[in-house]
Amino acid sequence: MNLTNKRILITRPRAQAGEFANALIAAGAHPIFFPVIQIVPLNDFSDFDSALLKLNTYDWLILTSVHGVDVFFKRLDTLGIKHVPEGLSVAAIGPKTASCLSQHGVIALFVPTEYIAEAILPGLGEDLSGKRFLLPQSDLARTTLASEIRSVGGVVDEVVAYRTVQRQPDTSEMNALCAGVDIITFTSPSAVHNFVNIVRNNSLDPLNLPGTPLFACIGPLTKKAAEGMSFCDLVVANEHTTVGLIEAISKLV
Repeated sequence: MNLTNKRILITRPRAQAGEFANALIAAGAHPIFFPVIQIVPLNDFSDFDSALLKLNTYDWLILTSVHGVDVFFKRLDTLGIKHVPEGLSVAAIGPKTASCLSQHGVIALFVPTEYIAEAILPGLGEDLSGKRFLLPQSDLARTTLASEIRSVGGVVDEVVAYRTVQRQPDTSEMNALCAGVDIITFTSPSAVHNFVNIVRNNSLDPLNLPGTPLFACIGPLTKKAAEGMSFCDLVVANEHTTVGLIEAISKLV
């Protein structure tokens, strides 16, 4: 598909959408910001702080998002913890998370590009029995990875590090959607669910929107969430990044 002048809706948080938008512009498209997710801090950090204060007891730290990296280092700073323990192995889910981690001077030992247990477990070692894992994540995070690690003998502390809530669009954003778009992009299951809630709350049918847009998903988990909401003929990125998403869209006839 020639992306020139195509109106492409971005549903990810505005703070994380800049690079995606710039890449779309470079491809000739017209990005439309329609963030449906808002990241908010916890009311009570006590459980997260407790885990951080015993960081040296873990074998692995698994950071699943840029948001997780940001709050992790903010809490370390608040607690006066200057360094990540040298013996702690760090996994970053996806290249963006790894890049954010490197900006804090920490290089991820393992960077799977796909957030599914089958892609992650092999990179954590052959024998996980007795190994201790810290998994800071959203309050809406899936439990599959932790369950799979436990199934092979690992010990996992799942700790909520931040909250993901639905963001309400402003008038200009709703007007842009109602004017018609060509493609709507989803980069997480939460984005799918929030988008559907928002459009329905504004008396729109998510399956029959102005412009008859295509729907594009960043990976299989997001696709599964979209299928659960009855979306069909979904475009899915082979490389589960925004670059891969643009490439998948561009290959459409």
